[in-house]
Amino acid sequence: MRSPTFSKRAGRVKASAIREILKVTERPDVLSFAGGLPAPETFPIEELARAHADVFAREGAAALQYSTTEGFGPLRAWIAERMRARGLAASPDEVLITSGSQQGIDLVARVLLDPGDAVVVENPSYIAALQVFEAHDATFVTVGSDENGMRIDQLERAIKRSRPRLIYVVPTFQNPKGTTLALERREQLARLAAEHGVAVLEDDPYGELRFSGAEVPAVAALDRRAPIIYLSTFSKTLSPGLRIGWVIASPETIRAMTVAKQSCDLHTATLAQRAVARLLETFDYDAHVARICSLYRERRDAMLEVLEREFPAGTTWTRPDGGLFVWVGVREGVDTGRLLTEALREGVAFVPGAPFFARAPERNYLRLNFSNRPRDLIADGMKRLAAAVARAPLATPIPPAAVARIGASG
Repeated sequence: MRSPTFSKRAGRVKASAIREILKVTERPDVLSFAGGLPAPETFPIEELARAHADVFAREGAAALQYSTTEGFGPLRAWIAERMRARGLAASPDEVLITSGSQQGIDLVARVLLDPGDAVVVENPSYIAALQVFEAHDATFVTVGSDENGMRIDQLERAIKRSRPRLIYVVPTFQNPKGTTLALERREQLARLAAEHGVAVLEDDPYGELRFSGAEVPAVAALDRRAPIIYLSTFSKTLSPGLRIGWVIASPETIRAMTVAKQSCDLHTATLAQRAVARLLETFDYDAHVARICSLYRERRDAMLEVLEREFPAGTTWTRPDGGLFVWVGVREGVDTGRLLTEALREGVAFVPGAPFFARAPERNYLRLNFSNRPRDLIADGMKRLAAAVARAPLATPIPPAAVARIGASG
């Protein structure tokens, strides 16, 4: 079948590096630490099956009918109450149900960004968010990060210099680094947003998954004057296949995003929303999350132990207090994109770090996921990866004469 002529926008959007890598790592002999996959043994399968059966028995016709764009009322009420318990004042009218949190990022871009508008992101940042902002013709302003999250001193200079329309941040167990934005920096971020009137998109898919360290409040809970849009999901606690996320924002923002969502999918799947709402009527969600955290703590510790014991001197890594990821830096001069080919020969996979950078990629980094493998396979996979790292060649530098020729050719 012949293809039509695609739009310029379609040509600009890059394929997800993670999705492409996952295609390569489907071989049964490959231990993959690439995807940000929750552990399937944590999915409440029987409870969700009973909830779906109960919905079909009591309200099957309504569950299979069209519904409101804003989302199922009882589910929005549960989310608002949950967020209030975490310090984020919200009413059900300030909650919009989305088809996964990824749709929430896209809806924010639709209602806030015009072509050419500046978006501030951490360098590195979440790949799929970068894809969204690129698709909406945004320009990137990057700021650095360290073990305490986004560098707010750099952010303040970026706001004054570039007058961005949006600041995007994953403040808790950041993807890809696993780091958490310190409380003082959260307070500074909220203050800057209020003072300069810059919208903040606080993407918080991992916030419930803390297994060490002290709790910190959401940025959106710190200053009601700040135009902050909070985004989260059930993907990491119940199941990603449900595709249920949510946005909390001002009523005006929720209204604008609701209208934008109507042009995308009309509403998130009615059956899934009602089944989750029914589940949460009797399900001990806190105990369920605690079990997940206990499992992930064990797996994080297993990964950190092998990194400490097996990896070559000069390797660095983050020590996350929660979430799904460890960010690893190998020695200078190693390109982890090339290293992946060598690792696959060892039967292990990861995500190279370069695609997470909006600008000036640092190619000697990689992201590992610890949530989706048991301790023994983590130990085995990390030993394989350590062997690949130990013999990784340095990237071949371009000779100065070649650099001069490239420059001369434009």
